Amino acid sequence: MVPLLLNCGESTPTSSPPALAEPTQIPVSDAQAVVHMDAASVDPNQFVDLQSLVPEVLLDMRYASENNFTHKKVYPKARCLLRAPVAKALRRVQDRLRTQQLQLWIWDCYRPFHVQEEFWKLVPNPKYVAKPIRRGKTPWRGSKHNRGAAVDLSLADTSGTQLVMPTNHDDFSERAHRDAEGIPMAVAARARILDEAMRAEGFQGIESEWWHYDYAGWQDYELSDESL
Repeated sequence: MVPLLLNCGESTPTSSPPALAEPTQIPVSDAQAVVHMDAASVDPNQFVDLQSLVPEVLLDMRYASENNFTHKKVYPKARCLLRAPVAKALRRVQDRLRTQQLQLWIWDCYRPFHVQEEFWKLVPNPKYVAKPIRRGKTPWRGSKHNRGAAVDLSLADTSGTQLVMPTNHDDFSERAHRDAEGIPMAVAARARILDEAMRAEGFQGIESEWWHYDYAGWQDYELSDESL
């Protein structure tokens, strides 16, 4: 198990509206130690349960259900694990968004390396899925998700209602690109609000997926194949 401290109204003209899902509220097990994340002694390599640190975030962990591009459950449980500095940065993002009556809607966080290998078999396109490579049995190259340093996310309002964004999660089309044309003005404005908040706290997006963000210094974290 991963040790704990606590590459996906308006409508989009060429595709069906995103399927809305009920966010999950994941209780923290009594066996999990809750610590003060601002303590200087916190190991940055530790994984943190994001919802333990930021209770108001809404989890729609697609790969813990059949509501994803594989149409099968590939995660054993719905939880968002991230390296400690990444989780703390998302807390700051949530603080920024709260002033605009918005909150984070999370689709994916840490992803075990063996799951990345399954995704590559289904979508062997490095534009959308980072190619996983092992040296012997050891993960050598893969996704920032495999390092616990990337997150897929969207926005909701303070009532917990998911907002319409440019596409649904894991839309492997050009409409998911950050420079996609034909996105309704209000929807594009929401995507910019999310992007500005994320970039302000050290995250960087990728061109082909408006929902995906990597945290600065992602290369400092090892690829991991620990189970969720």
